[in-house]
Amino acid sequence: MRIIGGKARGRILQFPSLSKERPTSDFLREALFNLLGPLTEKTFLDLFAGSGSVGIEAASRGAKEIVFVEKDKKIAAIAQKNIVTCNLDQSCRVIARDISTGLNELFQQGCEFDIVFADPPYNRGLVEKTIKLLKEKPVLAKEAVLVIQH
Repeated sequence: MRIIGGKARGRILQFPSLSKERPTSDFLREALFNLLGPLTEKTFLDLFAGSGSVGIEAASRGAKEIVFVEKDKKIAAIAQKNIVTCNLDQSCRVIARDISTGLNELFQQGCEFDIVFADPPYNRGLVEKTIKLLKEKPVLAKEAVLVIQH
């Protein structure tokens, strides 16, 4: 898996072997970022972040602040390593928590995001739970975009 655009273009990302995680494909990431347009001065929240490919792509393309929420501590550590490898650690922060705890923490800090990307595991009812949590802990900016891959 590699970064496809921006200042980290071409960098190879680590991906956890023996993981149930399914990374967002290069094709889908390219389509997503073409639709989102310029990210300069945008804040970006990557829920169920996995190894961080989507949020790192956002950082590479100029988003000013990116927060990754990933409950598996080992996978969150891989995301952090990928961020450092791409020299994007100044604008990125990884929260190794489940989304309920992570969103609560961000809400308590007064964070607001222009773009929220969520890629929950399939067949676990997490799309509905994610939307419910985002309503309860409103961290979306006034004209935010919410993208859920499912």
